[in-house]
Amino acid sequence: MRYALSLPVAVMALVAAGPALSVTCKDDISTVERRLNSAGAEQVTGQEPAGGATSSNSPKALNKPPAGAPSDPSIKPTKAGIEEARKLLAKAKEQDKAGQEAACQATITQVKEKAGALP
Repeated sequence: MRYALSLPVAVMALVAAGPALSVTCKDDISTVERRLNSAGAEQVTGQEPAGGATSSNSPKALNKPPAGAPSDPSIKPTKAGIEEARKLLAKAKEQDKAGQEAACQATITQVKEKAGALP
């Protein structure tokens, strides 16, 4: 009998906590911004980002890009793609400030597509 009562309570607790466990657009903006200001982006564009290149500071980051070509050539980063991604990132920041979470997430998806797989 106790299990019958505790299961619905546990499910409702998880549903209520769901939004708190999700990643916000502000978090995605921060992550993508580091990518667009990284040494990999500098390598593609030939220009150092304002303030200098940043590091991901991730213990899982590779010391150098993997050898070989990407499995999907359409994700190859270009200078124009990175510039477009930076413009879209500014738009995502405005949407985040305005509280437009869904629109911001959609714009961040576009940013990632435009940036491609940075080295």
